[in-house]
Parts: sequence; C-alpha cells; structure tokens
Amino acid sequence: MTVDPQACIGPTATTARIRALLDDAGVTYRYVEHEPTRTSEESAAARGEDLAVGGKSIVLKVGDTYRVCVLSAARQLNSNRVRRHFRESRARFAAREELMDLTGLVPGCVPPFGPPILEPANCLDEAFLENDRIAFNAGSLTCSIVMPLEPYLELARPEVFSFSKPPAP
Repeated sequence: MTVDPQACIGPTATTARIRALLDDAGVTYRYVEHEPTRTSEESAAARGEDLAVGGKSIVLKVGDTYRVCVLSAARQLNSNRVRRHFRESRARFAAREELMDLTGLVPGCVPPFGPPILEPANCLDEAFLENDRIAFNAGSLTCSIVMPLEPYLELARPEVFSFSKPPAP
C-alpha cells in the first residue's frame, strides 16, 4: 500500500471516534487544531504543553501481536522490557505500511488507545502515572487533545508496566 503524504492532515475518522468517546463519557478535554507536527517537541509546542505530558504512541509488533505502547514523549522506549513483559523473543516497530494497514494512520498521529478506537491492545508506561494529564495527536498530525489522566485510564484501560528509560544525556 502506498502511503499518502497528506494522510492524517485535518480531522480524521479516528479524531471523530475519540471525540465521541470522550463526549459520551462526559470527559472535559481541550481540543487543539494546529499546523502539522512531525516530532513530539513540535506537538508539545503546538499544544502549549510540557513535553512530559505528551503521550507518545508507538505501534510495536511483539511476537505475532501488534500493540500500541504509550510513553511520555520526554522518555525513550525500552523495547526489550516490552518483549520480556509479554514473554516474546522478538519485538520491532511496525513498518509505515503495516501501520497504515492496521490503523489507517501514519507515524506521529497514532492516539494512545486500543479498543474501541484502534484494534491493537494498548499498554502505558508506568512512569506516565506521574502526570495529571495526557496530551496526544488524535488520529491526525494537526489535531490534538489534552485531557486529565484519570478518565484516560478509565476509558483506554491500558495494561500498565515499566517500559521506558530517561533520555540519554
């Protein structure tokens, strides 16, 4: 599948599903439309939020199963911890084409949700619990949501364990 370079610009069907989920649950959140962002730092600046509250969602193939792994944008993924947690011998990033086939999204706009928003199960890095809110690209490179962490945990129901490390100095 060829990935459209304009994919995920503007509100998407995923953006609409997330907003409907939050609205139906009565969650108070801030919706932000901004210029396309390609990095966590750009996203944080566009939202006016600290990098640490940014929920960086990475789709990994762990063994034969895809998972949405969410960690603070201020931290780095330790894929070996993910692999060991799930007792698998292999873990790798989903390729761009796999990501598009699996989610309909391009890198950088995957939200921190598994079902009912995305098919793969999701997990959250334990260090993220230090935050009181989560900010994320909502299925778009130009649409973000900032919301309290507690309702996110209730709605997303991620499996929480430690799989990040501080950035290298």
